[in-house]
Amino acid sequence: MDLNLRNKVAIVTGGSKGIGLGIVRSLLAEGCRVINVNRSTEDGLRLEAEYAANGQECVFVQGDLTLVSACENAVQTALERFGQIDILVNNAGVNDGAGLAAGVDAFVTSLQRNLIHYYAMAHFATAALKASQGVIINIGSKVCDTGQGGTSGYAASKGAINGLTREWAVELADDGVRVNAVLPAETWTPLYERCLAEMPDPATARADIERLIPLGRRFTTIEEMADMVVFLASPRSSHTTGQIVYVDGGYTHLDRKCTAPDVSDFGAADAH
Repeated sequence: MDLNLRNKVAIVTGGSKGIGLGIVRSLLAEGCRVINVNRSTEDGLRLEAEYAANGQECVFVQGDLTLVSACENAVQTALERFGQIDILVNNAGVNDGAGLAAGVDAFVTSLQRNLIHYYAMAHFATAALKASQGVIINIGSKVCDTGQGGTSGYAASKGAINGLTREWAVELADDGVRVNAVLPAETWTPLYERCLAEMPDPATARADIERLIPLGRRFTTIEEMADMVVFLASPRSSHTTGQIVYVDGGYTHLDRKCTAPDVSDFGAADAH
């Protein structure tokens, strides 16, 4: 299926690693020109050079997105380089463990890492997105629905991102701008792999998590996340806005009996 994205201009925050990198690669595969906003200069320049060698444009913009000036610079760079913005993917963030015991300063810092730049990027890109009747895709997390424990700042940020998705979808509808959110649960990323590698038995830890994922008893792949983002960013999804889409193999919402090792543990529940 041709997603009709050739020569569209996309900004992706945190596009050098993990889910963000998958999104960047998928957008480029569809013919987009991409601005990758990231703190790591080494990773960003390596990715830019990789695609430049194939005649594709993956422009790296270095920036610490906790600084509003970095958000404004990223948008301005996209406009100076390409003259338009068609897609904004707000992806950058970190589950930083700022829980109740961490204190107010840590909580505010977590909001800066995970929420404020979503608003700042959208604010600075609004005029260009209206001109192109473009798209905003916000990457969220199942944590806003399920909780996790010990991560108040991240959970609050992700809940707010869902709220902003719906708010912006309403505010920008008359301008033809669509806004949706894509939420992962257990997605197999290099960071997740490193975290499990630090456990006494990584293989068992992975199997224990996979058993809780109803569809296929496996982690979601980065590519599956990216494919949903790119579809929602494309004209093939032209009448979809204000949606919170979960790409999680049923992890967040399906009945807990689906994730039990033995459904008989639920007694009569398995008869319904």
